Amino acid sequence: MKNLKIYFLAFLSLAIFSCDDAIDITQPGRFNADAAYQSVEDLQLGLLGAYNELDITDMITFASTFTDEISIGFDNGGQGLGDGRYGYILNSTSGAPGAIWVDQYDAINASTRLIEAAQAITPDASEQAEYNNVLGQAYAIRAWSHFVLFTYYTVDYTDDNGLCVPAVDYVPDVDATPGRNTVAEVVNLINNDLSSAANLLDGDNSDITFMNTDFVTAVQARLAAYRQDYATAATLAKSLSDKYPLADKTQYFNMYEDTDNTEVIFKLERSVGDSYDGQATGGGGWAGALYAFVNATLSGSPYFEMGRALYNQFDANDIRLERNIDPSSVIDPNYASNPNFRNDDILVIRKYPGSDGQPLMNDLKVFRSSEMVLIEAEAAAAQGDLAAAASFIKEIRDARLGENTPMMNFSNAEEAFGAILDERRLEFCFEGHRYLDLKRLGERANRRIDRDALDCEINNSCAGSSEYPAFDNTNAYKFTLPIPEVERNANAVIREQQNPGY
Repeated sequence: MKNLKIYFLAFLSLAIFSCDDAIDITQPGRFNADAAYQSVEDLQLGLLGAYNELDITDMITFASTFTDEISIGFDNGGQGLGDGRYGYILNSTSGAPGAIWVDQYDAINASTRLIEAAQAITPDASEQAEYNNVLGQAYAIRAWSHFVLFTYYTVDYTDDNGLCVPAVDYVPDVDATPGRNTVAEVVNLINNDLSSAANLLDGDNSDITFMNTDFVTAVQARLAAYRQDYATAATLAKSLSDKYPLADKTQYFNMYEDTDNTEVIFKLERSVGDSYDGQATGGGGWAGALYAFVNATLSGSPYFEMGRALYNQFDANDIRLERNIDPSSVIDPNYASNPNFRNDDILVIRKYPGSDGQPLMNDLKVFRSSEMVLIEAEAAAAQGDLAAAASFIKEIRDARLGENTPMMNFSNAEEAFGAILDERRLEFCFEGHRYLDLKRLGERANRRIDRDALDCEINNSCAGSSEYPAFDNTNAYKFTLPIPEVERNANAVIREQQNPGY
């Protein structure tokens, strides 16, 4: 169904024509939505096409490289260095801002075309449930993609009057130049679409690779936490943490082999032969290929390794360490004094070892119950219940270490937020959370990017002190992505609405 897509930014390609009349040409064989969607079955196929637009590998690799999750591997041939990501260079021509922007508006366009086409189809009584479910998922996809854009391109999530992104709940003309809507307007669109989705979906949450009512609740919980509406966030998160138990150590390990889904609320399925079955590029691919060329072992040509500062935060009994570090790794406890540490201290990432016989290809976990528990912890800290915040962190650590771990004792909210952010660092490493977590919690937690001094020496990549590399008061603006140049070149309205600092 990819041929049925018309991209939100498709008008960019029209610039190559020297004659304005070229935009009026209707190409033979090109279908509009009315022609493409004539039945509920057509809508179902279109829904699969919309799902195919969803990917988070760009977010995973950006968060890993731009923050403190990875180090340049011994087999690195320039990956992550050419565009300056590892050295904290970020501007409107950088890869991540353009990729995330285009990917999300592609999904918005595909889902909106589906929603509009559905209005012209009257299902039979036997088709009504399927019709509602397809339409509900289309609303959920559009809400999700607007939420992703909200998180990356909004300076202040709580400022209703601040600039956000274009809120697009319609199919724009090819010459459209939408400006940035306010935060309140975009949040209102997201909430309305989520409400529409919840009202249409049938409540069958057995298939976690399709958006369902639990997915809707998870988005609402994360949005409420980002907006610091903690009463709402805590209630929604609890409803899911009660329903989805935390994985034990064995289940957690197997979750990343794609053989256990105990705590998974929603994931993007990746299968042999699908459009993401290949080396990771700007258009997606195997998540494990973001870190290695062949497989997730020492002999698999890893070009990124786990950052030493991250590795040092794990308890030796933590299943997350076993899951994220391959046993073929070469670990030097005296790495800090070893002049040849890059070759003698090799921390091979195996978050995505592969499945279905394909190395490096795994499903992408978008929502897990552990996030809901940590949202509850965040809400408790914000509301002054420091003991409750500590108990939620303990719940995670008990599950991951398989033992009764000590209860933390916080004297103030900053300490609690610091512990929460530290736990999120371990829980969600290589899953695309770190950049946004630092953005929204870093100041309250007194935490910043934490890259080991020796990892900083590679390519002279850390500006500032070794303790807090890269970001100070003059460049903290980089925790919000710039409006990408590809959009600014085509859209005169948004050209004047760039984020501060760029």
